[in-house]
Amino acid sequence: MVTYAYRCTACGSVDLTFPMGQAPTRTDCPRCGAGAERRWTSPGLTRLHRGLRDAFAREERSRDEPEVVSRPHGGRRM
Repeated sequence: MVTYAYRCTACGSVDLTFPMGQAPTRTDCPRCGAGAERRWTSPGLTRLHRGLRDAFAREERSRDEPEVVSRPHGGRRM
């Protein structure tokens, strides 16, 4: 299930969940029943787990100057 943002004509912003790719363009507001139109928003990447977010940031930084690793993380030799 994916969360989609809608704008209700009476209530304002409403978040609704639907299966991926099956969100209608217009739907009824669950609060008041008025029409709600789907809004296009950026993906919620800020909600990523901190470890994954840090890994993305490291990968981005190493694009032009890759990090060179001489041994596995933790200092153990293989």
